[in-house]
Amino acid sequence: MNNSFSESYKKAGVDVTAGYKSVELMKEHIARTMIKGTLSGIGGFGGLFELDMTGISKPVLVSGTDGVGTKIKLAFIMDKHDTVGIDCVAMCVNDIICCGAKPQFFLDYIACGKNYPEKIATIVSGVAEGCVQAECALIGGETAEHPGLMPEDEYDLAGFSVGVVDKDKILQPNTQKAGDVLIAIKSSGVHSNGFSLVRRVFDISEQNLNMHFSDLGTTLGECLLTPTRIYVKAVKSLLDAVKVKSISHITGGGFYENIPRSLPNNLAAKIDRNTVQVLPIFELIQRTGDIPERDMFNTFNMGVGMVVSVDKKDADNAIAAIKAAGEDAYVLGELVESEEGVIIC
Repeated sequence: MNNSFSESYKKAGVDVTAGYKSVELMKEHIARTMIKGTLSGIGGFGGLFELDMTGISKPVLVSGTDGVGTKIKLAFIMDKHDTVGIDCVAMCVNDIICCGAKPQFFLDYIACGKNYPEKIATIVSGVAEGCVQAECALIGGETAEHPGLMPEDEYDLAGFSVGVVDKDKILQPNTQKAGDVLIAIKSSGVHSNGFSLVRRVFDISEQNLNMHFSDLGTTLGECLLTPTRIYVKAVKSLLDAVKVKSISHITGGGFYENIPRSLPNNLAAKIDRNTVQVLPIFELIQRTGDIPERDMFNTFNMGVGMVVSVDKKDADNAIAAIKAAGEDAYVLGELVESEEGVIIC
């Protein structure tokens, strides 16, 4: 590696030695994610992972990919880069677990205007923390320097994850029926969706992000940068405790888009508006932006990160299992015969 240097490439804006330094700085973070099955370190052309097939008779691979979106703009303004990696992992693994799968490994992709090794390592420290929370390995990634394509101080972050589930244990939403209970697992805040609207509402600037709001208990910027909750452990506990019929990850599109994705066409989610434990940040967004309530529920998670469907008799045990894994949960509503998808009343 030490012999790899191009003065001409550096003059064009790409310093390959900065990339090597980034890798050295991030190694200690990546080491935290090395779980059983990890066969390769970083630096190779492909990441190797050996699946543990114990208890799995018909393995099915489940993949998910996503990014952090325009939330990353806040990280630029606040010069805080250690949490967006958690968001990136969360947006991928939280999708994977919706069919009952367990994430196995993760890869990240960072495109930057200029490679500042310390900043890249800080970003990856967040990715590693997300992988630790998701109990999966960070087995590879890519950092690409793109001079002239984006400002030197900016970057974009995306990720990709693979999980596995026994074919016989894939969740079956078609087994749902009217009367089944919907359980909400609380979110930590806005998570990683709707930030284009958030930025318009608050006219995002360093001054505005540093404003302290008593109802938030923190500054606006700190609240908005709160990383997305990773629900892998909670869902694992839940699946071990009761028969889960479906899981919805509440991301972009809010309640109205995401919940129907896990429902048969003849059923709708009936939710009492008064039961929804809306977080203060969403009340502030709605009030400041004068946003209609339906638009809020059609854009944000409103304090609900995941929605789980179980038989009514299993509701109490399901909530107990989720809480035992460190998350908070409550009954959100029930399924009714209707083709409306979501009914909030």
